[in-house]
Amino acid sequence: MGRTARWVAALAALVVGSALVAPATVSAGPVPGLAERVTQAARDRVAGDAASRWPDAEVRVLRSEGRWAFGTVVLVAPRGADALPRDWLFVAERRADWLVALDGQPAFADLATRSGVLSARERTVFAAHGGQAGAAVNGDFRTGMRLPWAVGQSWTVLGGPHAHDAGSGPWSSVDLAGGDQRVLAVRDGLAYTPCVGMIRVLHPDGYASRYYHLWNHLWADGLRVSAGTYLGDTGTETGCGGAARARHVHFSLMYNGNFVGIANHIIGKWLFRNGSAQYGGSALHGSRSVPVGGQLYNYGALGYTQGIIDADGATTLNRRSGPGTGYAVAGTVADGATVTIACSANGTTHTGRWGTTSLWNRLTDSTWVSDAYTYTGVPGPVNGMC
Repeated sequence: MGRTARWVAALAALVVGSALVAPATVSAGPVPGLAERVTQAARDRVAGDAASRWPDAEVRVLRSEGRWAFGTVVLVAPRGADALPRDWLFVAERRADWLVALDGQPAFADLATRSGVLSARERTVFAAHGGQAGAAVNGDFRTGMRLPWAVGQSWTVLGGPHAHDAGSGPWSSVDLAGGDQRVLAVRDGLAYTPCVGMIRVLHPDGYASRYYHLWNHLWADGLRVSAGTYLGDTGTETGCGGAARARHVHFSLMYNGNFVGIANHIIGKWLFRNGSAQYGGSALHGSRSVPVGGQLYNYGALGYTQGIIDADGATTLNRRSGPGTGYAVAGTVADGATVTIACSANGTTHTGRWGTTSLWNRLTDSTWVSDAYTYTGVPGPVNGMC
C-alpha cells in the first residue's frame, strides 16, 4: 500500500477522545490557499536548515469553520536518509489572506485564545507554546516526565543524545527499545498525530514530547492523555520520511516548538548525558552511569520538589541534623534514592558532581543533605528557603 493510501486509510479511523470519527477536513483542498500559506510558514521557520529544501510537505486541516482553521504541517524528510521530518501544529485565521502561526511562535498563543475551532483545554495548553521565555531555557531541567514505557520495566538505549535528524541541531533525541515494546506517554498533555508513525504530546508548560517510528499507534486530534497512556508500539515506520533500520522509538524533547538538548533533563529519574559524538553518551541515576547499549529502569517521574541523591561514587550519603558538617549525623541515604525537599538553607560549602555550593536541603523527615550531592534539575532551592 502506498503512503497516500495508507494515510487516507489511517485517517478514516482518527481517534478523538474515546470516539472514532472522520476528520473535519482531510486535506487543505477545501480550504483555498491555506495549504500554501501553512507550507510557506513551515519553510520560513527552518530557513537555512536542510528541511527548508525538502520538496514534500503534508498539511492536515483537522478542523475548520468560518474564518478559522487548525491542523498540522510536516516537512517530509528524504526517504531512506539519516534525516527526520519537521512538524508543527498551526492555527490560522482568514483575513485578507490567511494568517498562519506555528506552535512556538507568539502569534500561535494569540490566535489560539481567539480561535473558534479549539477546545477550552487546547486554548489553555497552547498559551504555553507561544514562544515565550520560560524556566526550561533558564537552567531548569525539571520535566515531570517518566520514561516512555511502563514504570518498573527496563529498556535498552540503542542511541544516545543526537540531533533529531542526526544533523547539527540540538542533541534532543534518543533511540529506545525493549521490554514489551509498548510506547507510553511520558506525562499528561494533548496528543496529535502529524503523520503515519508519529505522535506529539504538548504538555502544559511549553514542553512537548515526540515519538516517531511507531506501529499500531493512536490517531489523535487533541486526545487528552495522562502519564502512561498507550501511544503505540516501537517500530520502523517512516511515514514522514527518514529511515529506521531496527524497531525502536525515536524520542525527542521539544520546547516551544523547537528541539532542545535532552542532556541534564530529568526523565524517569535518569539524566541523559552527551558523548563526544552523536548517538554516544550515557544516562546517570545517582552515581550509576549506563552507556549506550545498557538498560534503563523506569523509576517514574521526579516531583518538582524532589531530588536524586548522587553520592559521587559512594553507596550512601550522610544525613545531618542541620545544614552543615558541624551538625550530628542523623542517618544515611542511599545513592540513587529519591528525596523530597521541604526547604533549603545555606551552610557549609561542599563540592559534588554538580559543582560547589553552600546550599543544603532540609528533607521532609527534618534531616539535611548537601545540594552538592542532590540533583534536582535547578541550581538553587526547589521549595523555597527555610
